[in-house]
Amino acid sequence: MDLRRIMETVNMIDNENLDLRTTNMGISLLDCIDSDSDRACQKIYDKITTKAENLVKVARELETEYGIPIANKRITVTPISLTAAASGDSDYVKYAVTLDKAAKAVGVDLIGGFSALVHKGYQNGDRVLIKSIPQALKETERVCSSVNVGSTRSGINMDAVKEMGQIVIENEKINPLNNGNLVIFCNAVEDNPFMAGGFHGVGESDVALNVGVSGPGVVKTALEKVKGESMDVVAETIKQTAFKVTRMGQLVGQEASKRLGVDFGIVDLSLAPTPAQGDSVANILEEIGLESVGTHGTTAALAMLNDAVKKGGIMACSHVGGLSGAFIPESEDAGMIAAAEKGILTVDKLEAMTAVCSVGLDMIAVPGDTPAETISAMIADEAAIGMINNKTTAVRVIPVPGKDVGDSIEFGGLFGYAPIMPVHKESSAAMINRGGRIPAPVHSFKN
Repeated sequence: MDLRRIMETVNMIDNENLDLRTTNMGISLLDCIDSDSDRACQKIYDKITTKAENLVKVARELETEYGIPIANKRITVTPISLTAAASGDSDYVKYAVTLDKAAKAVGVDLIGGFSALVHKGYQNGDRVLIKSIPQALKETERVCSSVNVGSTRSGINMDAVKEMGQIVIENEKINPLNNGNLVIFCNAVEDNPFMAGGFHGVGESDVALNVGVSGPGVVKTALEKVKGESMDVVAETIKQTAFKVTRMGQLVGQEASKRLGVDFGIVDLSLAPTPAQGDSVANILEEIGLESVGTHGTTAALAMLNDAVKKGGIMACSHVGGLSGAFIPESEDAGMIAAAEKGILTVDKLEAMTAVCSVGLDMIAVPGDTPAETISAMIADEAAIGMINNKTTAVRVIPVPGKDVGDSIEFGGLFGYAPIMPVHKESSAAMINRGGRIPAPVHSFKN
């Protein structure tokens, strides 16, 4: 083996915040469907605790053997709206409680899949699940929820967009932090190992091991060595760095799946920041040459970064999937937080940036008196960007009661804190209350 490359990777881990952000076991619950919800929940608990029994143990073994930190151990399951629909129950809170109980039993950090896919319309199970979200998140600690309201092939379900704005406000009344565990998607992907939007799609194998790798600090350090060089050199440097990081993810993912006796799914190479110093996507963009993230040129720099990350990852691993690119949460990222506090980074600029990054308006804290229709309009805007550009977009917005612009909210842990960002005061209610569907764009019809 090349000693130089080994030492280079060791340095990335020790000094540049490189880690395996998550090992995620996706588990199908389709064989747990039962008209008796008590029997279904028992089957779900038994399958999760059997299949994921050794997930945390194997992850810790690999951390020790390879010296690679694995920040989170997680599980995703088949959307509960599908699994629970046969029961005829009027709410699905017991399913969420079962997921939470199983997650605690096997020792994972989070479990995703309290989800519904309503991009073209509702089935009864979808309606029940969505109405259950506030109580389900109230009664659980580790459960994550997501709803897909649009896609390039189907358009945007504006009835669902309106309802999800109302659900966000209901969560706010119970506990605003619960909205950190809820994501509203357009073009949701079925193999996403990152939370809170992860679920195990029906096209996936029975059990699969997906990994998410992250290394903003590694990319920034690499760019420090090419100051003043052309953008061609910057792009190539990012691509080569992403290649090295993805190789590490593939190594751990394949070994973990082998030891667990399950299929190896994908590596998601996403530059997901943390509050740690130097672990910031904003700092990468500033290293490229911006005085502050949010100023003119930010969207172009982010587009180049996202594309180079994908190119490097695809060269390193045959099974790159999930979201794979750059995350731009308002919280979690120290550089984003600083720019938002100065008023340089606004919701409108973040929205523009989401057209070229991996996700969307992520962990955005807004004033507590923001109307549900305004939240819905933010969701609609993001869904439109995803639909038109044939990409995944998402909204994780957090209205904070009693807080206004100039205040902040503390999330703790990986989420850090977030300044309250201003939103437009002009109403979007008349548009949102129309309901119906925004038709799919003409370029969606490719058969």
